[in-house]
Amino acid sequence: MMRRRVLVLAALLASAGLASQPRPAPQAGPSLSASRSVMAGSVLSVSLLRAPAGARVAIARSDDLAISAIVVVEPQAGQASLPVPGVAGAYELRLTVGRSDAPDILFRQPLITTEPSATLSAPARVRRGAGFPVRGIGPNGMQDRVVLVAADAPPEVMGPVFFPIENVEAVLEAPERAGTYELRYVMDAPVSGVRVLARRAVVVE
Repeated sequence: MMRRRVLVLAALLASAGLASQPRPAPQAGPSLSASRSVMAGSVLSVSLLRAPAGARVAIARSDDLAISAIVVVEPQAGQASLPVPGVAGAYELRLTVGRSDAPDILFRQPLITTEPSATLSAPARVRRGAGFPVRGIGPNGMQDRVVLVAADAPPEVMGPVFFPIENVEAVLEAPERAGTYELRYVMDAPVSGVRVLARRAVVVE
């Protein structure tokens, strides 16, 4: 009888010891790491965490269906760069997987875009055909440009140009024809399309 009690007590102690051992934490699922607030029209850098093969990163409106997205990018080596919509507002960053016509959303993160703005710096007067220094800072989106055009030209018109995403400073060549021109910071982003964010008069003489 004594031996049976000892065996029962030993079994109870062993069971209590196992119960007191910490349980391993559950494995976290796929997710993303990115800023939650950026300037509209800029470029958003995203890091993928524990993402499965074939995963994609998307920007959509929060009430959009899974098949609806404004931007979809396939990451490289766990990283992605996404062009941000050029209209300020509330969006959603998504990690998806599966067919593009029926993706599964693995992770969601709110994304707020603020009103885009830009600044320009250049001489007020330049000589015909001469190079002159220019500086343009704005959303620095993938398609943004700083361009010198006629003052009444439509937003899409091109001229001497540089792209701020590559370098915010450049030397442009003035036209051979004298007159008053306009230096522009032109944003070209999803949702907004082409939009002039800043203007500066430049007289070519």
